[in-house]
Amino acid sequence: MKTIFILEDEDSIRELLEVLFNMEGYKIISSSSIREFNKMNIGSNIDLYLLDIRLPDGSGIAVCNDLKNNAETSKIPVLMMSAHAKTLELQDCCQYDEFISKPFDLDTMVATVSGLIGKM
Repeated sequence: MKTIFILEDEDSIRELLEVLFNMEGYKIISSSSIREFNKMNIGSNIDLYLLDIRLPDGSGIAVCNDLKNNAETSKIPVLMMSAHAKTLELQDCCQYDEFISKPFDLDTMVATVSGLIGKM
């Protein structure tokens, strides 16, 4: 079973994603803050990171950079999401694999995650 780590501070979005991906057969680990994420992150057992950009204790961009600069997690796909940022703004900030704007279409989200995990 593939594992997705969701870092999203909005409870309703995080819970929606948890239910959605559980129904699709994925194991979900989730966190609402970077501090909690850092305590829970198990690196090599994760198949995809789904990161919000604006978080209460920092930026998902910094988390993405940390993941991509760590030899243990650098090859794990990172899907960034935000209601505020745009793809062009992120291109020079971090080496994410895909970006989805909020609000997102559920079918698009599932297809994007499936495509990223399928490339592994």
